[in-house]
Amino acid sequence: MKISILGVAATKFGELWSVSPRVLAKEAMNNALKQSGLKAGDIDALFVGNMLSEILGNQANLGSLLVEELGVQIPAFRIEGACASGGLALHNAINSIKSGQYKTVLVLGIEKMTDHSQDEITNALMAAGSDEERMAGATFPGVYALMAQAYMKQYKVSEEELASVSVKNHYHGTLNPKAQFQFSISVADVMKSAKIADPLKLLDCSPISDGAAAVVITGENIIKKVRKPIQIVASEVGTDTLSLCDRKSFTSLLAVIDASTKAYKKAGLRPSDIDVAEIHDCFSISEAIATEDLGFSKKGEGAKDIAKGKRTLFKGDIICNPSGGLKACGHPVGATGIKQIVEITEQLRGVAGKRQVENARIGLTHNVGGSGAVAAIHILRI
Repeated sequence: MKISILGVAATKFGELWSVSPRVLAKEAMNNALKQSGLKAGDIDALFVGNMLSEILGNQANLGSLLVEELGVQIPAFRIEGACASGGLALHNAINSIKSGQYKTVLVLGIEKMTDHSQDEITNALMAAGSDEERMAGATFPGVYALMAQAYMKQYKVSEEELASVSVKNHYHGTLNPKAQFQFSISVADVMKSAKIADPLKLLDCSPISDGAAAVVITGENIIKKVRKPIQIVASEVGTDTLSLCDRKSFTSLLAVIDASTKAYKKAGLRPSDIDVAEIHDCFSISEAIATEDLGFSKKGEGAKDIAKGKRTLFKGDIICNPSGGLKACGHPVGATGIKQIVEITEQLRGVAGKRQVENARIGLTHNVGGSGAVAAIHILRI
């Protein structure tokens, strides 16, 4: 069965103080429906990717809440998998269609984070960590800093080379009108920014963000309503231990390798076939490692390839994070996985504007939860 994308939409990402979660969700869902040519009554089910609504907003039963905004009474499901909640929601939605349970489904990713303090956000995000990490007082910047230290030592990578990840993604963010940060930075800017967890500095870290994104998918033959339908040719999920200390390696994510290997096989593709990818760069080290786990770079060469411009718009080969990634576009955690799908869909349709990747025909999304405990990989093509 072919799974086709009929419509996509995303709100602006950022510190959206005056906008409620309901308003964000309604904007994304209605715009995705409008693009699809369908009405809310044509949708069989709603899948919602969200991590923090219960912890921060004291709001459970999110699926039922948000179908109210659609004005319909359909099955609705909230999927949680830390920062991979959006990717997991899409994976479950795809499987619901393939099973024959539903025909046309709306998938929403949403998070409202900036109404809360830094400490509240940090503690809430660590709910995705292990007991051992929490008892030790670890935070995700600290956990990823351990990965960065191991990576830099093992492969002789400098802090300046690692900083190039943020520099690239901020450059891409200047081309994205919906990005949280639409300004460029230099390696020097990253190096002199405040240290968060050695060697990671403030500009190595993605921000706290609000936002929503939505996608309408179907297995039905109604794609004639869409100017250029995009197909999801692979949707795979991998898992690993919650705790970093229980893993075989600090410099590779088994969940990503497992999911991407299965996705490439299912799609009949190789890493070199990918034209454009949205990478889960919650920290600069995560994109460097991801490009290696996905097969775009050789082991130990991910950060160095980025520093050489190999993943940059207009001069790279496999372009990574043309949206600006999590670092510049923003990271409302439940929305990120669906925003990645929106970006790749626009790239493959050729409607990405100033950030358009030339001749993009095959794209990949890489959505990770925790420090790599879960990963959702999707491959899209024209």
